Amino acid sequence: MKFVSWNVNGLRAIYTKGFPEIFASFEADFICLQETKMQEGQLEFNPEGYTSYFNSAVKKGYSGTAIWAKQKPLNVYRGIDMEEHDQEGRVLTLEYDNFYLVNVYTPNSQDELRRLSYRMVWEDEFRLFLMRLDQKKGVILCGDLNVAHEEIDLKNSKTNRNSPGFSDQEREKMTRLLKSGFIDTFRSLYPTKIQYSWWSYRMAAREKGVGWRIDYFVISERLKLALKEAKIHDDIFGSDHCPVSIEIF
Repeated sequence: MKFVSWNVNGLRAIYTKGFPEIFASFEADFICLQETKMQEGQLEFNPEGYTSYFNSAVKKGYSGTAIWAKQKPLNVYRGIDMEEHDQEGRVLTLEYDNFYLVNVYTPNSQDELRRLSYRMVWEDEFRLFLMRLDQKKGVILCGDLNVAHEEIDLKNSKTNRNSPGFSDQEREKMTRLLKSGFIDTFRSLYPTKIQYSWWSYRMAAREKGVGWRIDYFVISERLKLALKEAKIHDDIFGSDHCPVSIEIF
């Protein structure tokens, strides 16, 4: 099975930039989007063979997640069952016989780390949510995790030390997640490969190769032997992020 994840930075905006053609080219079983910035029904997009699922933020035009799936799930869960965290449409989970697929758009700590304290609470609650799922069956987590875990995961690690997405606190939370029974699929297969999934719109960062790897597929350790491939599709444009994918089972 093939899984794709992409922070599209506004689904209606990217739709006019070749999104339907890009979607079809993946021939994926699951396509997970973050930062859809829309309510369900605001865009008519019904690709043949797929069923769509949305978790939209209460605030219109903000955040939001969506999944297009070829297989209908046993259950659909929106959020992590905690009201204080479930207002922004950040987590969408599909349950299947052998795994949970969790699509997440992690809160950004924002300039001067002004939302870091909330982010730390979120990280702990979300990790516990994933661990509860993992006790039942394997978990496939994907999305914009808003953190470059190691120095290899961004171009300018020294000058970005303690910037949002590369603070010691955020990196430690990612380390703790991985130590809780999960693996970073791309880094597992490619321990030394340098490739990025997000670029600032400023200073022609993408053209200069000044990027960050903040979009991930993280899976339960028990699924590691089933992992066949993990890719970063940095040749695909339309958003400040590019898609990432895995092939599994």
